[in-house]
Amino acid sequence: MATLVEVHKEEVEVKEKDLKKEAEVEVKEKDLKKEEEVMEKDLNKLEEVKLNDLKKEEEVKEKDLNKLEEVKEKDLNEEEVEEKKEEIEPKTGVAFPLTLENGKRLHATGLRKKKVMGLSFKIYAFGLYVDHVKMKEVVQSKFPKMPEKPEQDMYDLIINSDFEMTVKLVIVFRGLTMSLVRKQFDTGLGASIKKLSGEKHEELLSKVMERASDSIKLPVGSVIEITRFPGFVMQTKVKGEIVGGLESELLCRAYISMYLGDEPLDEDTKESFGASIISLCSNPVS
Repeated sequence: MATLVEVHKEEVEVKEKDLKKEAEVEVKEKDLKKEEEVMEKDLNKLEEVKLNDLKKEEEVKEKDLNKLEEVKEKDLNEEEVEEKKEEIEPKTGVAFPLTLENGKRLHATGLRKKKVMGLSFKIYAFGLYVDHVKMKEVVQSKFPKMPEKPEQDMYDLIINSDFEMTVKLVIVFRGLTMSLVRKQFDTGLGASIKKLSGEKHEELLSKVMERASDSIKLPVGSVIEITRFPGFVMQTKVKGEIVGGLESELLCRAYISMYLGDEPLDEDTKESFGASIISLCSNPVS
Protein backbone atom coordinates (compact mmCIF):
# COMPACT_ATOMS: atom_id res chain seq x y z
CA MET A 1 0.00 0.00 0.00
CA ALA A 2 1.11 3.47 -0.78
CA THR A 3 2.36 5.45 2.08
CA LEU A 4 0.94 8.83 3.04
CA VAL A 5 4.02 10.51 1.62
CA GLU A 6 3.51 8.90 -1.72
CA VAL A 7 -0.15 9.87 -1.75
CA HIS A 8 0.68 13.45 -0.87
CA LYS A 9 3.33 13.52 -3.57
CA GLU A 10 0.83 12.32 -6.17
CA GLU A 11 -1.67 14.96 -5.10
CA VAL A 12 0.99 17.67 -5.40
CA GLU A 13 1.91 16.45 -8.88
CA VAL A 14 -1.74 16.48 -9.93
CA LYS A 15 -2.17 20.00 -8.60
CA GLU A 16 1.00 21.11 -10.37
CA LYS A 17 -0.30 19.64 -13.63
CA ASP A 18 -3.65 21.35 -13.15
CA LEU A 19 -1.92 24.64 -12.39
CA LYS A 20 0.30 24.18 -15.41
CA LYS A 21 -2.75 23.51 -17.61
CA GLU A 22 -4.51 26.54 -16.16
CA ALA A 23 -1.41 28.63 -16.89
CA GLU A 24 -1.30 27.31 -20.45
CA VAL A 25 -5.02 28.05 -20.91
CA GLU A 26 -4.49 31.57 -19.54
CA VAL A 27 -1.60 32.11 -21.95
CA LYS A 28 -3.70 30.85 -24.82
CA GLU A 29 -6.55 33.14 -23.80
CA LYS A 30 -4.15 36.08 -23.67
CA ASP A 31 -2.76 35.16 -27.07
CA LEU A 32 -6.27 34.83 -28.45
CA LYS A 33 -7.21 38.20 -26.97
CA LYS A 34 -4.12 39.78 -28.53
CA GLU A 35 -4.95 38.19 -31.85
CA GLU A 36 -8.50 39.49 -31.58
CA GLU A 37 -7.21 42.96 -30.72
CA VAL A 38 -4.82 42.85 -33.69
CA MET A 39 -7.60 41.63 -35.94
CA GLU A 40 -9.94 44.35 -34.66
CA LYS A 41 -7.28 46.99 -35.29
CA ASP A 42 -6.68 45.60 -38.76
CA LEU A 43 -10.41 45.59 -39.44
CA ASN A 44 -10.69 49.18 -38.18
CA LYS A 45 -7.80 50.23 -40.41
CA LEU A 46 -9.37 48.40 -43.31
CA GLU A 47 -12.71 50.09 -42.67
CA GLU A 48 -10.96 53.45 -42.37
CA VAL A 49 -9.11 52.86 -45.65
CA LYS A 50 -12.35 51.82 -47.32
CA LEU A 51 -14.15 54.88 -45.97
CA ASN A 52 -11.33 57.14 -47.17
CA ASP A 53 -11.39 55.46 -50.57
CA LEU A 54 -15.17 55.84 -50.78
CA LYS A 55 -14.89 59.46 -49.68
CA LYS A 56 -12.26 60.13 -52.35
CA GLU A 57 -14.41 58.37 -54.95
CA GLU A 58 -17.39 60.53 -53.94
CA GLU A 59 -15.26 63.68 -54.12
CA VAL A 60 -14.01 62.68 -57.57
CA LYS A 61 -17.56 61.89 -58.70
CA GLU A 62 -18.79 65.22 -57.30
CA LYS A 63 -16.02 67.09 -59.11
CA ASP A 64 -16.80 65.22 -62.31
CA LEU A 65 -20.51 66.01 -61.91
CA ASN A 66 -19.72 69.68 -61.26
CA LYS A 67 -17.51 69.79 -64.34
CA LEU A 68 -20.24 68.09 -66.36
CA GLU A 69 -22.81 70.60 -65.11
CA GLU A 70 -20.46 73.48 -65.96
CA VAL A 71 -19.92 72.07 -69.45
CA LYS A 72 -23.66 71.59 -69.93
CA GLU A 73 -24.40 75.11 -68.66
CA LYS A 74 -21.73 76.55 -70.94
CA ASP A 75 -23.11 74.61 -73.90
CA LEU A 76 -26.64 75.79 -73.10
CA ASN A 77 -25.47 79.39 -72.82
CA GLU A 78 -23.61 79.12 -76.12
CA GLU A 79 -26.65 77.52 -77.74
CA GLU A 80 -28.88 80.27 -76.35
CA VAL A 81 -26.56 82.96 -77.70
CA GLU A 82 -26.28 81.14 -81.00
CA GLU A 83 -30.03 80.55 -81.25
CA LYS A 84 -31.06 84.09 -80.33
CA LYS A 85 -30.25 85.81 -83.60
CA GLU A 86 -33.46 87.81 -83.78
CA GLU A 87 -35.98 89.68 -81.66
CA ILE A 88 -39.73 89.42 -82.05
CA GLU A 89 -41.81 92.60 -82.04
CA PRO A 90 -44.54 91.44 -79.62
CA LYS A 91 -47.55 93.29 -81.07
CA THR A 92 -47.09 91.98 -84.61
CA GLY A 93 -44.88 88.88 -84.33
CA VAL A 94 -42.41 90.34 -86.83
CA ALA A 95 -38.86 89.03 -86.36
CA PHE A 96 -35.97 91.51 -86.55
CA PRO A 97 -32.34 90.33 -86.82
CA LEU A 98 -30.22 91.45 -83.87
CA THR A 99 -27.52 92.69 -86.25
CA LEU A 100 -27.68 93.97 -89.82
CA GLU A 101 -25.14 92.93 -92.44
CA ASN A 102 -23.24 96.20 -91.95
CA GLY A 103 -22.87 95.52 -88.21
CA LYS A 104 -25.48 97.90 -86.85
CA ARG A 105 -27.21 96.51 -83.77
CA LEU A 106 -30.90 96.38 -82.96
CA HIS A 107 -31.74 98.54 -79.93
CA ALA A 108 -35.55 98.59 -79.92
CA THR A 109 -38.62 97.47 -81.85
CA GLY A 110 -42.08 99.02 -82.12
CA LEU A 111 -45.32 99.43 -84.02
CA ARG A 112 -46.74 102.22 -86.17
CA LYS A 113 -50.53 102.51 -85.96
CA LYS A 114 -53.02 104.64 -87.84
CA LYS A 115 -56.43 105.65 -86.53
CA VAL A 116 -59.29 105.95 -89.03
CA MET A 117 -62.81 106.82 -87.85
CA GLY A 118 -62.01 105.67 -84.33
CA LEU A 119 -60.48 102.38 -85.47
CA SER A 120 -56.77 101.60 -84.97
CA PHE A 121 -54.90 99.81 -87.77
CA LYS A 122 -51.42 98.28 -87.57
CA ILE A 123 -49.38 99.69 -90.48
CA TYR A 124 -45.80 98.51 -89.94
CA ALA A 125 -43.48 97.11 -87.31
CA PHE A 126 -40.10 98.80 -87.02
CA GLY A 127 -36.65 98.20 -85.57
CA LEU A 128 -34.12 100.86 -84.59
CA TYR A 129 -30.55 99.92 -85.56
CA VAL A 130 -27.50 101.93 -84.49
CA ASP A 131 -23.74 102.08 -84.88
CA HIS A 132 -23.38 101.22 -81.19
CA VAL A 133 -19.66 102.03 -81.00
CA LYS A 134 -20.15 105.60 -82.23
CA MET A 135 -23.31 106.10 -80.18
CA LYS A 136 -21.50 105.00 -77.03
CA GLU A 137 -18.66 107.46 -77.72
CA VAL A 138 -21.11 110.32 -78.32
CA VAL A 139 -23.26 109.63 -75.27
CA GLN A 140 -20.36 109.07 -72.87
CA SER A 141 -18.71 112.31 -74.02
CA LYS A 142 -21.78 114.23 -72.85
CA PHE A 143 -22.89 111.96 -70.01
CA PRO A 144 -19.75 110.66 -68.24
CA LYS A 145 -22.07 109.45 -65.44
CA MET A 146 -25.11 107.54 -66.66
CA PRO A 147 -28.46 108.54 -65.13
CA GLU A 148 -30.65 105.78 -63.67
CA LYS A 149 -33.35 106.49 -66.25
CA PRO A 150 -33.04 107.94 -69.77
CA GLU A 151 -33.59 111.68 -70.03
CA GLN A 152 -34.88 113.71 -72.98
CA ASP A 153 -31.49 115.43 -73.22
CA MET A 154 -30.02 112.02 -73.99
CA TYR A 155 -32.59 111.36 -76.71
CA ASP A 156 -32.01 114.84 -78.15
CA LEU A 157 -28.29 114.07 -78.34
CA ILE A 158 -29.08 111.00 -80.47
CA ILE A 159 -31.45 113.02 -82.65
CA ASN A 160 -28.93 115.81 -83.24
CA SER A 161 -25.92 113.54 -83.85
CA ASP A 162 -24.95 112.10 -87.24
CA PHE A 163 -23.64 108.60 -86.46
CA GLU A 164 -25.19 105.90 -88.62
CA MET A 165 -28.70 104.82 -87.68
CA THR A 166 -31.27 102.79 -89.61
CA VAL A 167 -35.00 102.43 -89.10
CA LYS A 168 -36.17 99.17 -90.64
CA LEU A 169 -39.88 99.08 -91.44
CA VAL A 170 -41.73 95.80 -92.07
CA ILE A 171 -45.22 96.16 -93.56
CA VAL A 172 -48.02 94.35 -91.66
CA PHE A 173 -51.07 96.04 -93.23
CA ARG A 174 -52.57 94.21 -96.22
CA GLY A 175 -53.12 96.05 -99.47
CA LEU A 176 -50.62 98.83 -98.85
CA THR A 177 -49.16 100.68 -101.84
CA MET A 178 -46.26 103.08 -102.23
CA SER A 179 -48.73 105.91 -102.71
CA LEU A 180 -50.29 105.32 -99.27
CA VAL A 181 -46.88 105.00 -97.63
CA ARG A 182 -45.75 108.27 -99.21
CA LYS A 183 -48.84 110.04 -97.86
CA GLN A 184 -48.18 108.67 -94.37
CA PHE A 185 -44.58 109.89 -94.51
CA ASP A 186 -45.57 113.29 -95.85
CA THR A 187 -47.99 113.69 -92.94
CA GLY A 188 -45.80 112.37 -90.11
CA LEU A 189 -42.40 113.56 -91.29
CA GLY A 190 -43.86 116.87 -92.52
CA ALA A 191 -45.25 117.56 -89.04
CA SER A 192 -41.91 116.70 -87.44
CA ILE A 193 -40.02 119.02 -89.82
CA LYS A 194 -42.48 121.83 -89.14
CA LYS A 195 -42.13 121.34 -85.39
CA LEU A 196 -38.36 121.76 -85.62
CA SER A 197 -38.18 124.56 -88.18
CA GLY A 198 -41.59 126.21 -88.29
CA GLU A 199 -42.11 125.20 -91.94
CA LYS A 200 -43.04 121.94 -93.65
CA HIS A 201 -40.34 122.12 -96.37
CA GLU A 202 -42.13 120.25 -99.14
CA GLU A 203 -38.91 120.16 -101.20
CA LEU A 204 -37.24 117.98 -98.57
CA LEU A 205 -40.20 115.61 -98.31
CA SER A 206 -40.28 115.10 -102.06
CA LYS A 207 -36.70 113.75 -102.02
CA VAL A 208 -37.25 111.01 -99.44
CA MET A 209 -38.87 108.56 -101.88
CA GLU A 210 -38.65 110.49 -105.15
CA ARG A 211 -37.75 107.50 -107.33
CA ALA A 212 -40.38 105.15 -105.88
CA SER A 213 -43.36 104.63 -108.19
CA ASP A 214 -46.78 105.11 -106.58
CA SER A 215 -47.90 101.85 -108.20
CA ILE A 216 -45.40 99.73 -106.26
CA LYS A 217 -47.30 97.19 -104.17
CA LEU A 218 -46.13 96.48 -100.67
CA PRO A 219 -47.48 93.11 -99.50
CA VAL A 220 -47.16 92.03 -95.89
CA GLY A 221 -43.50 91.48 -95.07
CA SER A 222 -42.17 94.13 -97.48
CA VAL A 223 -39.19 96.05 -96.07
CA ILE A 224 -38.40 99.76 -96.19
CA GLU A 225 -35.10 100.97 -94.72
CA ILE A 226 -34.38 104.62 -93.99
CA THR A 227 -30.80 105.33 -92.92
CA ARG A 228 -29.07 108.39 -91.52
CA PHE A 229 -25.42 108.33 -92.57
CA PRO A 230 -22.59 110.46 -91.12
CA GLY A 231 -22.76 113.96 -92.55
CA PHE A 232 -26.57 113.99 -92.13
CA VAL A 233 -27.19 112.06 -95.35
CA MET A 234 -30.54 110.30 -95.53
CA GLN A 235 -31.11 107.31 -97.81
CA THR A 236 -34.31 105.36 -98.45
CA LYS A 237 -34.52 101.77 -99.67
CA VAL A 238 -37.74 100.02 -100.67
CA LYS A 239 -37.54 96.24 -101.04
CA GLY A 240 -33.75 96.50 -101.31
CA GLU A 241 -33.62 99.29 -103.95
CA ILE A 242 -32.50 102.86 -103.28
CA VAL A 243 -35.43 105.16 -104.11
CA GLY A 244 -34.37 108.46 -102.59
CA GLY A 245 -31.98 110.40 -100.43
CA LEU A 246 -30.24 113.68 -99.83
CA GLU A 247 -28.01 115.54 -97.41
CA SER A 248 -30.08 117.49 -94.90
CA GLU A 249 -29.48 117.92 -91.17
CA LEU A 250 -33.04 119.14 -90.67
CA LEU A 251 -34.53 116.12 -92.47
CA CYS A 252 -32.38 113.65 -90.50
CA ARG A 253 -33.18 115.28 -87.18
CA ALA A 254 -36.89 115.41 -87.98
CA TYR A 255 -37.02 111.75 -88.98
CA ILE A 256 -35.21 110.38 -85.90
CA SER A 257 -37.31 112.73 -83.77
CA MET A 258 -40.42 110.84 -84.93
CA TYR A 259 -39.15 107.89 -82.87
CA LEU A 260 -37.17 109.54 -80.05
CA GLY A 261 -38.69 113.02 -79.76
CA ASP A 262 -41.11 114.23 -77.08
CA GLU A 263 -44.09 112.89 -79.10
CA PRO A 264 -42.81 109.53 -80.41
CA LEU A 265 -44.76 107.13 -82.61
CA ASP A 266 -44.40 104.45 -79.92
CA GLU A 267 -43.65 105.53 -76.34
CA ASP A 268 -42.70 101.98 -75.28
CA THR A 269 -40.12 101.80 -78.07
CA LYS A 270 -38.58 105.09 -77.01
CA GLU A 271 -38.27 103.91 -73.39
CA SER A 272 -36.78 100.59 -74.52
CA PHE A 273 -34.26 102.42 -76.71
CA GLY A 274 -33.33 104.70 -73.79
CA ALA A 275 -32.80 101.72 -71.50
CA SER A 276 -30.54 100.14 -74.13
CA ILE A 277 -28.43 103.33 -74.26
CA ILE A 278 -27.87 103.24 -70.49
CA SER A 279 -27.05 99.54 -70.61
CA LEU A 280 -24.61 100.03 -73.49
CA CYS A 281 -22.82 102.97 -71.88
CA SER A 282 -22.69 101.35 -68.43
CA ASN A 283 -21.04 98.19 -69.78
CA PRO A 284 -17.29 98.68 -70.36
CA VAL A 285 -17.04 95.77 -72.83
CA SER A 286 -20.08 96.55 -75.00
